[in-house]
Amino acid sequence: MPAVSFQHVAKTYRGASGSFQALDDVSFDIEEGEFFGLLGPNGAGKTTLISILAGLTRASTGRVTVMGHDVVADYAAARKALGIVPQELVFDPFFSVRETLRIQSGYFGVRNNDAWIDELLASLGLADKAGNNMRQLSGGMKRRVLVAQALVHRPPVIVLDEPTAGVDVELRQTLWQFVARLNREGHTVLLTTHYLEEAEALCHRIAMLKRGQVVALDRTANLLAGTASTMLRFKTDDPLPPEIAAHARVTGRIAQVTAHDAAEVEQLLARLRAAGVRVEDLEIGRADLEDVFLEIMQGAPQAAAARAEVTA
Repeated sequence: MPAVSFQHVAKTYRGASGSFQALDDVSFDIEEGEFFGLLGPNGAGKTTLISILAGLTRASTGRVTVMGHDVVADYAAARKALGIVPQELVFDPFFSVRETLRIQSGYFGVRNNDAWIDELLASLGLADKAGNNMRQLSGGMKRRVLVAQALVHRPPVIVLDEPTAGVDVELRQTLWQFVARLNREGHTVLLTTHYLEEAEALCHRIAMLKRGQVVALDRTANLLAGTASTMLRFKTDDPLPPEIAAHARVTGRIAQVTAHDAAEVEQLLARLRAAGVRVEDLEIGRADLEDVFLEIMQGAPQAAAARAEVTA
């Protein structure tokens, strides 16, 4: 039995200005104990899919289950099996951190939970803030409390919807160490993030959404192996030749260009020299998940088809 199952899920929003299809026949399973990444650009349908999983939105068609419980027909059991960290900072300004976690425990019928609350506070760097009112916390500390709230009832499935957006490096490290520990202990984790290096480091498998459809679904290692294996990274103040610029990823002075083998690396360097491009800090390394993501999202249909393992 999969921990989470999406079967032929579609969602169409209808309004006065017409209809918009946010999800189109999305199907895949997440196995128990898996660390799964759900990636896609803004508007791809990630949040809609998570909202359906959480019971906040009703799918137009299809079926979603959590630990075998249908999110519509058996919603109470499905929600009890989930712990969700939302994108938005939502908090009650009238309670302390510890009171917030005790109240959250009560929502799920969990009593005498102080030992686990203490462990959450310590693991997430909140022990010294336990008595503070939520209004007194910084944005980063409020996000730590959201994580603790999602975990306070020890759910078997944890959903992290961009949990490190806009937070400091310390919180990222603290969060990932703790979540990785929970995953090793058997918890299933579903992660959405725009920090693709996090997904590459943490996720066993990854699904990529584009315009409401799954365009890639595979193990992370297979996705990385399926793209150009070599990446040239260098700095320059000169414009790149048009034939190279068309395929380069440029951030400020840093340019990154893919190559499939050593011969293509030599050809690229020769073209740069011939065009008078002055290159500094040249590095040759392996392509990363961001390169794979951009390749798929920019419309390499043959690459997407080769990677898709979408289950019917």
